[in-house]
Amino acid sequence: MSEPSAGTDHPTMLAIWQEQFGGPDVLQRVRVPRPEPGPSEILVRVRAAGVNPTDWKHRAGRGFLGDPPYTLGWDVSGDVVAVGIGVTILKPGDEVFGMLPYPHGAGAHAEYVVGPTRAFAPKPAAIDHVQAGAIPLAALTAWQALVDTAQVSEGDRVLIHAAAGGVGHLAVQIAKSRGATVIGTASAGKHDFVRGLGADEMIDYREVDFADAVTDVDVVLDTIGGEYQLRSLRTLRPGGLLVSTLPRPADGLADEADRLGVRAELILVEADHAGMLAIADLVETGRLRATIAETFALEDAARAHESGDTGRTSGKLVLVPGAAAQSGSEVEPGETPEPNIVG
Repeated sequence: MSEPSAGTDHPTMLAIWQEQFGGPDVLQRVRVPRPEPGPSEILVRVRAAGVNPTDWKHRAGRGFLGDPPYTLGWDVSGDVVAVGIGVTILKPGDEVFGMLPYPHGAGAHAEYVVGPTRAFAPKPAAIDHVQAGAIPLAALTAWQALVDTAQVSEGDRVLIHAAAGGVGHLAVQIAKSRGATVIGTASAGKHDFVRGLGADEMIDYREVDFADAVTDVDVVLDTIGGEYQLRSLRTLRPGGLLVSTLPRPADGLADEADRLGVRAELILVEADHAGMLAIADLVETGRLRATIAETFALEDAARAHESGDTGRTSGKLVLVPGAAAQSGSEVEPGETPEPNIVG
């Protein structure tokens, strides 16, 4: 790989970069050339960027991007700095939020990022950048699962696994906004939190087998995968639908769904302008809000990954460029190969 090519007259930016798979310690802070928007793209100054389970899974080698090097991150909230040719719906100075195309558009864990214009929507005025940066990937996952795929509507019974998690706590609110009755699974200590989001019933998965406790649901949203997919099929009414955000089916999932007379779909989130506009409307009307578990300076991305690795987070983790870093120092140009940031 080549050395960084940024000259003194080319603006640079801080980015979080990894050259190998591993633990949080593989994440490096590097200076790289600031990207420029191409046709139908915008350059965004990142004010906040969510950190999601897919980030620490990719860091550890359990994702879709192939081998590093790369910069991770898909959630963005920030200001439009420049626009490429053909862009008409956004202008420099606009505040936007959105999800970069998943998975190959990663690069949000940096001070600036380039992405397709229609991956973004105007940031709701009702929330700040930290809130907005926490929402896109998780909310789009929930929206595309519950609304686009399952078509949840008034009176439906919806079971949401890991209801206190990043996707789960937003899914509870989206399902309630559609008029559904929501049953959530979470450890007992998180029940009050999820009930506060609108859940009608909670199950402590550590004490009760949800597959024995829940019956006749119309939709299950699975964010755990594996044998949870198979057990969830037993909770569905005839013709009911399991939607899993883990796109690898458990062994025998299709056959078991057929045997029980139910359906199973595996979803991978997509960049979605219409979905972002719908989510923005829920935010503006007070029906959707992200719970922020913790914020970190961009330079402290490794600490955010350490927190995510515990699996105990309620709500979302967010990186904030420009916030005071807690430890360490960045790598100067020339000390590391130049990242090939995909925007």
